[in-house]
Amino acid sequence: MDAKGRKRRTGRRGIAALFAVGALVAGSLLTTAAPAQAADESITVDFSVAGGSPTYRASGWIYGMTEDGANPPDHFFTDVRFRYMRAGGAQLDAPGGWVSGKYDRRWNATRAQLLRTRSLGGEFVLLVHDLWGADGYPISRFPGDNGNWTDYDAFLTRLIGDVRATGAPVQWDLWNEPNITLFWNRPISQYFEMWKRAYQRIRAAFPSHLIVGPSCACVPSSGGFWTQYLDYVKANDVVPDIVSWHSLPGDPVANVATADATLGSRGIPHPRPYQINEYGASNEQNPGDGSWYIARLERAGADGLRANWAGGGNLHNDLGNLLVRNSSGQYQPKGEWWVYRFYGSQTGQVVSVTPSTSYDGFATKANGEAKVLVGGGRTTGDIAVGLQRLDATSGIVQNNQVRVVTERIPYNGGGAVTGPVTVQNTVVTLSGNGTTVHLPHTNADETFTITLLPPGSPGPSPTPTPTGSTSALKGVGSGRCLDVNGASQA
Repeated sequence: MDAKGRKRRTGRRGIAALFAVGALVAGSLLTTAAPAQAADESITVDFSVAGGSPTYRASGWIYGMTEDGANPPDHFFTDVRFRYMRAGGAQLDAPGGWVSGKYDRRWNATRAQLLRTRSLGGEFVLLVHDLWGADGYPISRFPGDNGNWTDYDAFLTRLIGDVRATGAPVQWDLWNEPNITLFWNRPISQYFEMWKRAYQRIRAAFPSHLIVGPSCACVPSSGGFWTQYLDYVKANDVVPDIVSWHSLPGDPVANVATADATLGSRGIPHPRPYQINEYGASNEQNPGDGSWYIARLERAGADGLRANWAGGGNLHNDLGNLLVRNSSGQYQPKGEWWVYRFYGSQTGQVVSVTPSTSYDGFATKANGEAKVLVGGGRTTGDIAVGLQRLDATSGIVQNNQVRVVTERIPYNGGGAVTGPVTVQNTVVTLSGNGTTVHLPHTNADETFTITLLPPGSPGPSPTPTPTGSTSALKGVGSGRCLDVNGASQA
């Protein structure tokens, strides 16, 4: 996660592989052509094609809790259907962790954040490398240096004992971004040996815990580190339970297709969803791009954890940079938090969306309400959203009419946002069981939502701005990480 000075929109979402270190948990930043302008496009929602209930695949974050696990307040998590936290004490005592003789503080933070995550109904992804101390700072040693594994074995013994003492399950992410020297500054053969040893120790200690990897600064490909890793884990019977990578940027749909092909050709089963456990480069953390990633993760059937590009105390706070704090220390949501809040409000059944070149969407229908989150931060122009087969909804259409409420979610330069802005709230007469809503997308950083209600409904009530004190939860425990330049890392 390169936190310093990366200007927004130096290039969005290419699939080329130019890596810049530092994306929360270090990241691979791709620079591509600047976004196009004034490209009118259309997407279609077909309410007659429905699937299962939403599972909120995209509602995960890297770090984002205070070191003691007490903040931000609960509702900032529960309102967005929080599912995952990925952490391991990065940046605390920088340099810190086992190799610096400062394991305890990082573990105490990890424990606190683990227990808070579980109390909020989320799964915790444990970053083992951060507890070791490999969070972007030059460190004195890596596991297996000079063929000596004694120190790493002692570290694993301590960590396994500490996790067992919590009584809580974790997902074990064994090493972050091992394909770049910021996190693994040793031969790749030494990493593979570390992977095998750690995998075997953890599998023996916790047969039911899930192991995650390789969490590379890469997307699935037909060569390079990706296939080296797959060949090694297959040959040595140490295949992770959850296959993971980072899209910084990337397209989850394309990534999953390549992952399917490369795992399938090797006979590697992947019964659990893929985990894109860092998505959203620093110049993509805004309502427009955030909503696009949500739609693409849902379409791909991959779980996602949003990257965190903050540093220091801000890394261990602010829900992965979705919140800001005012002069009194109160938490206030950014525009992208409101995207996740709308996403979290989508219930019932997921319905079919046909995307365009630059836009996608996530749509649901429930009794008396249907919702569409529109995603796309690559261009501007008119977005025509075709709403088809509204006769397949329940409790919405009356006398061939529906109420259409469209709202714009501002970006505000990354500052606090009080809530969505209503663009349209009108009763519409349907034609052929459908209608088209035109959205004036003049700012690529912003996005829109559409809510369909029965015509007699007044529409959604104004949403109160969430606020929170600086002391939401007391006594939970106490951790995140910076690179050598002060960028946030996992």
